[in-house]
Amino acid sequence: MPRSSNQKLKLLRIYNYLLEYTDGEHTVTAADIIKELERYGISAERKSIYSDLEALADMGVDVQKSADGWFIGEREFDLPELKLLVDAVQSSKFITRKKSGELIKKLEKLTSRHQAVELQRQVFVANRVKSMNESIYYTVDAINNAINADRQLSFRYFDRDAQKNKVYRHGGGILTVSPWEFVLDGENYYMVAYDSAADTVKHYRIDKMDSASTSGKSRMGGQLFEDFDAALYARRMFGMYAGNEYMVTLACKNRLAGVMLDRFGEGTIFVKASPEWLEFNVRVAVSPNFYGWLACFGGDCMIKSPSSVVDGFRKYIGGIAAAYEVSDK
Repeated sequence: MPRSSNQKLKLLRIYNYLLEYTDGEHTVTAADIIKELERYGISAERKSIYSDLEALADMGVDVQKSADGWFIGEREFDLPELKLLVDAVQSSKFITRKKSGELIKKLEKLTSRHQAVELQRQVFVANRVKSMNESIYYTVDAINNAINADRQLSFRYFDRDAQKNKVYRHGGGILTVSPWEFVLDGENYYMVAYDSAADTVKHYRIDKMDSASTSGKSRMGGQLFEDFDAALYARRMFGMYAGNEYMVTLACKNRLAGVMLDRFGEGTIFVKASPEWLEFNVRVAVSPNFYGWLACFGGDCMIKSPSSVVDGFRKYIGGIAAAYEVSDK
């Protein structure tokens, strides 16, 4: 690139340098800026640097001067705000580990290199359960496109077996529904849609959808969503844990393998106990919430050990039964 062309980029180079290397605790001097410009074949004098900094300030950039040098003060996002966003990305189960890393790298570019190190220190959630479906972002995009175009959405819906393979519902057939809302509940992201075939509102976990595409058919069921309350719907339709931790052996029917993987993560290892039953070990915080979650499966999911947790569950069930006996008197 000719030297004159490099000179035209001078102001932009200074701006990028300040964004990347400065903050309230890290400053640069005019000499630092001149040295940085030399890397790009741009010559500059100290006086011109002062004029460039003033020009950036006139453009609305919060260029501040301290006793040690210049730095960028206010940014679009403060460090505490970025920390909140990083934590939100990391805690979102429906965002895969790979995509979480990519998003956090982008968030790091919104602050200086020095403060980006603080964001990196916050990333320590290696054992957090994350979705394995890398195509979720294309699915979300397809849903948004269908909603914006007022069109129905076609997709396939699946569960997973003990080998963690996809098992498609409806024999792998294509489902077509009218998407209307997104709902985030707990750790999962759902699409709420009208199913005209069943004439009812249904929800679908987005990380269990694939092959999503916009249909040529117009959406239906709009009248059902005129006063739709996503929070109320989530409380009604969806819906584990605090207490002493134990390594618990659970046994469940084969059909619950996908549910257990959703609850305890991809590290769950199943052992075939019989043709119909699977056993696996998990570390859980044993509490009434855990027992209540377990009771949802009736006799299809059982505690095998330790005996103290088995006894605790018996007492929990017994307490409920006793409460009903009292209420009947």
